[in-house]
Amino acid sequence: MPLDVAASFPADGVPSPAAPELLALRSAAAVRERCADVYRFVADGQSPHFALDSRRIDPIADYVATVTRENYPDLRIPFHSRWRHFAAGGRDRWASLAGRLAAATALERARTAIDLATISVLLDAGAGALWRYREPAAGQMYARSEGLAVASFDMFSAGLFSSDPAWPLQADAAALQKLEEANLARGFQVADNNPLVGLVQRVSLLNRLGHALEARPDLFGARPARPGHLLTHFMQVVPDRRIAAAQILATLLDGLSSIWPSGLVVDGIALGDVGRHPAIRSGDRSDGLVPFHKLSQWLAYSLIEPVETGGLVVTALDGLTGLPEYRNGGLFIDLGAIRPRAPLGAGAPHTVASELVVEWRALTVALMDRLLGPVREKLGVDAATFPLARMLQGGTWTAGRKIAHALRPPDGPPPVALVADGTVF
Repeated sequence: MPLDVAASFPADGVPSPAAPELLALRSAAAVRERCADVYRFVADGQSPHFALDSRRIDPIADYVATVTRENYPDLRIPFHSRWRHFAAGGRDRWASLAGRLAAATALERARTAIDLATISVLLDAGAGALWRYREPAAGQMYARSEGLAVASFDMFSAGLFSSDPAWPLQADAAALQKLEEANLARGFQVADNNPLVGLVQRVSLLNRLGHALEARPDLFGARPARPGHLLTHFMQVVPDRRIAAAQILATLLDGLSSIWPSGLVVDGIALGDVGRHPAIRSGDRSDGLVPFHKLSQWLAYSLIEPVETGGLVVTALDGLTGLPEYRNGGLFIDLGAIRPRAPLGAGAPHTVASELVVEWRALTVALMDRLLGPVREKLGVDAATFPLARMLQGGTWTAGRKIAHALRPPDGPPPVALVADGTVF
């Protein structure tokens, strides 16, 4: 669905005039194009932060292909999405939840899955090296993304994000607006000896999500407003029941860009996960701006399965980009495709908005596109059977974690020290 270039919804929810070039940043195509511009800037030797070594692409493709075969010997690789984390420890948690929805329609079950995925993805930013979650049902301990997934699943199952006691398995605007820090802290088992990075920011993110849902009944319904109503919207705007993955993302960015507490705001318009870099010279209001939309793309990937369960077909998966997060980005630094010009451990940690981190993230997106072909070749697969979503899962994210643990044991932190607020990394 094309974006409305006449108005947008800024952080206060009031429509404001917006330059078309700013709204054009709310797309996967803009992420890919502008990250490629940064790549060319660095490849031309103009960066004070990094250099590139294209010779390392082939060895990295070997490493990723090996990790992929280790994880999926039959190469039956699912899409990279939050649903993989819901099965952490070999437990099919969704199956147990779906049992409570046996009397619901298929459409309502899909809406519930969208609600769950949305909440869990938005809570899936860096947890920090110290935080752990002990699953009450099984007593198993999880950390980082898996821990955040299991914890958010348990909170959703308990009805924390629903304002209707009679229908707890939903995430609606009223409950999200009223969510308090103490609720989320209990759900994440936060304590002095179990700190979670960015707890306050995560609460703010969900509060703002509640307001964003309420502000867009055209996308999220009204009784109650919830992410799952996106499925009805999609059915109304795609007459052939086929929807491109990039259209899912564009809709999310249209409806949710105002939610990011630390997102970039230009001319009063909330752009979301967008950074600044001198490689971008557009000569208009978007000059210097590089979009990433990491969590929004992660959400788009994670909605593919419930949207298809709801009766639509998601097409053109490679319209989305690689995710500019520290596992994928760390892979390219740790295996030498991105070469720091100065030791990364020197000085204070870098903020997400810093030029160095913006550049690193942009290079990650561009290099993922360059890596995909060689990985396909080494695995003997084609584009139709091995979209980018499968390389991410097979794949680069796991390979990035593996090499990080090998080089920086025991917890495998990223190669770039980051100041994180729990809403990007």
